[in-house]
Amino acid sequence: MNMKIEPKTLKGFRDFLPREARKRQFVIDALRKVFESYGFEPLETPALEYEEILAGKYGDEGEKLMYKFEDKGGRKVALRYDQTVPLARVVAQYGSPGSPQLPLPFKRYQISNVWRGENPQKGRFREFLQCDIDTVGTSSLLADAEILELVYESYKKLGLDVIIKINDRRLLSTISTKALTILDKLNKIGEEEVINELEQIGMNSEDAKKILSETRSFKASEELREIKNLAIKLGCPGDVVKFEQLLIRGLDYYTGLVMEVFLKDSDSNLSLGGGGRYDDLIGMFSGKSIPAVGFAFGFDRIIDAMEKQGLFQNLENGTKVLVTIFSPELLDRSIKVCEVLNSANINQELYVDPVARMDKQLKYADQKGIPYVVIVGPKEAESGSATVKNLKTGEQTTLPVKDLPDFLK
Repeated sequence: MNMKIEPKTLKGFRDFLPREARKRQFVIDALRKVFESYGFEPLETPALEYEEILAGKYGDEGEKLMYKFEDKGGRKVALRYDQTVPLARVVAQYGSPGSPQLPLPFKRYQISNVWRGENPQKGRFREFLQCDIDTVGTSSLLADAEILELVYESYKKLGLDVIIKINDRRLLSTISTKALTILDKLNKIGEEEVINELEQIGMNSEDAKKILSETRSFKASEELREIKNLAIKLGCPGDVVKFEQLLIRGLDYYTGLVMEVFLKDSDSNLSLGGGGRYDDLIGMFSGKSIPAVGFAFGFDRIIDAMEKQGLFQNLENGTKVLVTIFSPELLDRSIKVCEVLNSANINQELYVDPVARMDKQLKYADQKGIPYVVIVGPKEAESGSATVKNLKTGEQTTLPVKDLPDFLK
């Protein structure tokens, strides 16, 4: 006898059943509409890249977390770790100012899964969705401002009231990378712990306090002020964008603007996304400098924030109508109803068990959150009509089949 296999998912990997998947799809669709309204185009890259494409691009930690293996052809390959390095490869492979395939500047968005061998814990997964926007091939401050405005409009579309904190990485150029990594954690661990960690990398207490004080005294650069003014002209409210001296961003490839998004009037220090200008990264494969600015949306945290604010409460089931089957003899009449609804672009589902009792079919619709059921019994079949039942109110209406689309729209 075969051993029973326990059905389970790998640690750090998740299933999304229909209700959760629908929420995720709602967010993806909303963001995609905003991106495309600004002229950003979709990009898809393979889940697998040659290992040499990804290796050495993410520091020591990234090397440890990357999923690497040999394929059946003996080639060293790796699963996509982020979407920025594949973007750099694509631009080097296809892009140039006069390229018919990928003219620059290139405004792109990409929404796809990435894989990292993280230690699974709350909020950290080994497979997760990334959602990025980038403008590649221009150093114009207008591109930075447009990203800011687009970020604001995206969160607004989702119903989230946010602030966008900005800084200029060049203001921090005199501070070591190790110290910056520690300063970046100020909002999470507090001033005392930051000073302790600075002391652990060789600073004395006085120097640690001094570097913290000096960083807080930085003034916004002229370039940052210009970016903010341009963003306001594009439609981003001025009070949404705030200069934050200690906004650092963990990645050391930023070369100018850095930004991070937080919920407005929230005690949470969790970022809902971040990005900035990175002029030295995209050219890594072409051997020349290609300026770029971009932003990555914190997809899972956005879902959590929307859940807490009840922004999914009015999210409807994708199926609007369950077409029941009164009896096997009347199956053709139910199929006809489906054809009429389909032609009117009304999402419907035909119950696929012709001998099931009607109460079972109604219970099925209720469990799935389908708001309407259509019943074609003997009386309705005789008169060419159908009965529509609203499962929320219990109200029933009988009308000609041809009138169903107008009634249900």
